[in-house]
Amino acid sequence: MEVAEVLPDFADAFAFESFNRMQREAVPALLEREENVVASAPTASGKTALAELAICKALADDGTALFIAPLRALTNEKEADWDRFEALGYSVYVVTGERDLNPRRARHADILVMTPEKLDSATRKHDSRRYDFVTDVDVCVIDEVHLLDADRRGSVLEVAISRLRRLCDPRIVALSATMPNVDDVAAWLDASAETTLEFGDEYRPVDLNAGVKTYTHGENSFADKYRRLYRALDLAEPHLREDGQALVFVASRQDTVQAAKKARDELAERDLRIGPRGDYDFHTETKDALENETLRNSVLDGVAFHHAGLSKNDKDHVEEWFKQGKIELLFSTSTLAWGVNLPARCVVIRDTKYHDPLEGEVDMSPLDVLQMLGRAGRPGYDDVGYGWVVCDTRDADRYRRLLRDGKEIESRLAESLDTHLNAEIAMGTITDLEDVMDWLETTFYYVRGQSRPEAYDFPNLRGKVRDCLERLVEEGFVEMDGLSIEATPLGVLTSKYYLRLETAAGFARCCEREDLEEGDVLEAVATAVEFDSVSARQAERDAINAVLVGQETGDLDAGERKVLAILRGAASGTTPADLRSDAWVIRQNALRLLSALRAFLERFSSPHDANLARRLEARIENGVADDAVGLTAIDGVAAGRASKLAKEGLTTPGDVLEAGVSGLIDAGLSEGVAEQVSEGAQSLPAVELEWGAFPDSVASGESDVHEVTIRNVGEPAQAGIRVTVNDVEMTATSTYLRESETVPVGVFGADENELAFTVSVAFPNEPLVPLEETRVVTVE
Repeated sequence: MEVAEVLPDFADAFAFESFNRMQREAVPALLEREENVVASAPTASGKTALAELAICKALADDGTALFIAPLRALTNEKEADWDRFEALGYSVYVVTGERDLNPRRARHADILVMTPEKLDSATRKHDSRRYDFVTDVDVCVIDEVHLLDADRRGSVLEVAISRLRRLCDPRIVALSATMPNVDDVAAWLDASAETTLEFGDEYRPVDLNAGVKTYTHGENSFADKYRRLYRALDLAEPHLREDGQALVFVASRQDTVQAAKKARDELAERDLRIGPRGDYDFHTETKDALENETLRNSVLDGVAFHHAGLSKNDKDHVEEWFKQGKIELLFSTSTLAWGVNLPARCVVIRDTKYHDPLEGEVDMSPLDVLQMLGRAGRPGYDDVGYGWVVCDTRDADRYRRLLRDGKEIESRLAESLDTHLNAEIAMGTITDLEDVMDWLETTFYYVRGQSRPEAYDFPNLRGKVRDCLERLVEEGFVEMDGLSIEATPLGVLTSKYYLRLETAAGFARCCEREDLEEGDVLEAVATAVEFDSVSARQAERDAINAVLVGQETGDLDAGERKVLAILRGAASGTTPADLRSDAWVIRQNALRLLSALRAFLERFSSPHDANLARRLEARIENGVADDAVGLTAIDGVAAGRASKLAKEGLTTPGDVLEAGVSGLIDAGLSEGVAEQVSEGAQSLPAVELEWGAFPDSVASGESDVHEVTIRNVGEPAQAGIRVTVNDVEMTATSTYLRESETVPVGVFGADENELAFTVSVAFPNEPLVPLEETRVVTVE
């Protein structure tokens, strides 16, 4: 069955000319029917084409397709792969983080690509102009729907799909690796028997011979890595000697590089010569083609590494050369198993555990293990694929059971039911107990609970729901009046900013603090539950202590102190080398949490406290000093330019405006950049205070009211205005400051010799240092 016969208008959208047997059998369900489809098939059997078939049908009907990718690292790869659709005149748009979202492009896209987390967040905000595009989806393709059973992420996928179906009822096409209980997934998604497609191992393009090999765990984890590496090379060697290829999965990006280096030395010791030796053209090609020098040297010996941190150019070349057989031994992270179809005769999982910056040491999920082993066997080249799990002796039986019996897909919703229930209540889709039950009936949890009622404690379902609601009420997220249920402002903000409930409760406590300081804000973020599994390795302790020297951190555990040290280091632009391996992930999560805390402070505390959080957010993102952080509010000014301008004495947008283009050129900026920065500074609020006839003195016992005018000569913005006398607050107000605002200041003869009146203006959503001016009045 040729693609051009089935889909003449979309033939160029596929990377091949003919469908294989599995794809042929799926065509009627996907193209000739309208119902939801669930298809399970072995890894590497060509499931991606099923997604593309469903997308083509939607596009042919002038509809919009949504593709749910299992990992963020794969969303951009899909965008690149689907330039074939772009060539046919259809637009593909990857929906990424809040700051990078382009709502107009998303609204006009023909194919949207999202992760489960992004879909969950977007559907929570579907009634906003920014995210309304998510309700205009005609078909939703879930790639790797067995992700439902993934720890934490599974429940996110489950509730996001259930919510999307209630919002716009798109056609659902769910794809997965083989799983024993595919019928449960079909029941959840209302797929009929005719559109529930189960392809067994006989559809694997190459038979799989999978097994477990053990090693003895030692005292030193570094030495253990090499024990496992030598074990992996032992398993790969026979295939490499027969000109087969081997794919070895390791735990981290750095491990791919180190393992490749060590493997090259070890293969030389074993007198095993692989790779295109003597191929002068290939040597010349690699010299010009690759950006990563370590990779360039390794590839010449037939050994390479692949991870999400490589440039797209380098990843593309590694994949192509592996397909051509020029690379025979490839070390990779698990991302490759979920994304690119790059099979090898021999697949070895060297590491079954990995270090997660946020979780500490965790086991590779059973889904990851099966996905990686599924890459064994290269169609058209191998009769049998060989897959091996290298693990500690004590874990061997667990992996043998997994390979023998597979993995039934369970729901993980019960583990975070309160968080997801709060989100539904905050959206207004649940207003009473019956609504809760109606919502649960749309979930995979409900279907799976019917299949295994005792395991899911299903007879007590209503009791569990009531307990959950009572906890939400007790903790201030929800209010109940009789049978009606409504979210509190705390519950709404928690859902909007995608927070864990414990973190939101901590942020609420932070908002209650008087005289909030920088340390309070950073501690609230460092102790967030999102970081509760962060651990501090022994080698990191000295670096953490050096950053936090002289600071009071008595109540924080080692992991929280590590997060705090990374945030402190990032704010000053000097993260110690020993902390950098985890710093990027922790910093990105902290920026999201800081943004949320800022909204909490603006709602429950004051604009000044929110501004403090905004300045910290900008400092951690850009690594600039507090006195120069306001410069980062200017478009085009990040850490480098902010530091350059600050060294020349220009530390605020006001200084930039006063300097003008010529002054910025004198400060070291090129003319074009200077014009851009000057223009950017003009698009910010700029405040001047006019004190009017404010007195220098007042008689004891007398009082008078004077007016101070806050004039905004820049762009309008939300502002907080605070008046204090001798550091005691007199008045505070929040306003949208357009041109000017007048505040009354009562001057009174008190029992003090002097009265210091301070007017302070802060912008909660801009990292501008608050403008403060003081007038001293003598009491006579």
